[in-house]
Amino acid sequence: MIALFSLTLLVFASSLHVEAQDSGSRIKVYANRGDNITLPCRLEGQSSLFGNRIKWTKIEDDSTETDVLISMGLHKRTYGNFQNRAYLLEMDDKDATLVITNLDLNDYGTYRCEIINGMNDKITEVDLELQGVVFPYSPRLGRYNLNFQDAEAACLEQDAVVASFDQLYGEWINGMDWCNAGWLNDGTVQYPITKPREPCGGARTSAGLRTYGQQDKSNKRYDVFCFTASLRGHFYYLIQPKRLNFDEAVDACKRDGAEIAKVGHIYAAWKLLGYDSCDAGWLADGSVRYPISRPRKNCSPTEAAVRFVGFPDKKQKLYGVYCYKPQP
Repeated sequence: MIALFSLTLLVFASSLHVEAQDSGSRIKVYANRGDNITLPCRLEGQSSLFGNRIKWTKIEDDSTETDVLISMGLHKRTYGNFQNRAYLLEMDDKDATLVITNLDLNDYGTYRCEIINGMNDKITEVDLELQGVVFPYSPRLGRYNLNFQDAEAACLEQDAVVASFDQLYGEWINGMDWCNAGWLNDGTVQYPITKPREPCGGARTSAGLRTYGQQDKSNKRYDVFCFTASLRGHFYYLIQPKRLNFDEAVDACKRDGAEIAKVGHIYAAWKLLGYDSCDAGWLADGSVRYPISRPRKNCSPTEAAVRFVGFPDKKQKLYGVYCYKPQP
């Protein structure tokens, strides 16, 4: 039986929220970027946590573990990117719940809570899933020009991170179909097919994620699947009296107190906010795109999508611009 529960608390004047599904010993927590969240872990029975060692780790996609927090009595230590962002909730003497503040894109994944007393150790695993969107990306150079390190940098430049297998699988379940192979964060290269056809693995094959398996991260070159989450600012098409070249587009956003939007911004606005505009506009990577949530004649008539116009000559004055104002 799956129980749905929520917990809202006020700690250090910040709102903590966990929306979780509990199935046996595995818990799923759903959150948005920027949230302050709790990952549940409790000691059951008559014992208390006094004198026990509590260890929280994050299990990476290559099965290695990253230390998050270790507690032994009054002594507590956090590690790496979790310093000053993670602490124990400690609502009572059985509570080992972890609080993580200001979630970022790299925080998604599986967390393990170990309560260690030498005899009756307890392990709880919590899957933290960020609400977001996966999008395929290739640079101005064209298809299959990114090794793994380049792919990581390309996603980061577009307000995203390299997607995981689970994230790409979730998009495939929701209908994503893309025939170009791209890096995932575990070092594999895959692509999602919902409509099998000859150029994409064969017309007689079944739908699914096509995989090339693990690839040489330095020497092999592909596209990349990026993942971005909810916006922490305002994305919009800037109304202008005339069409702009790229430099004019950058300046127009600056004059409006904003920055030129990134590819991750347009996908997040389209998928998570339902943003819809038939106006093609410049983005920060020099590409021109427009988001369609309501397919109609002359505006992606057959499907909702972020339409890709291309990487035109930056001197062309043929397009508008999409801007982004981060939250102060």
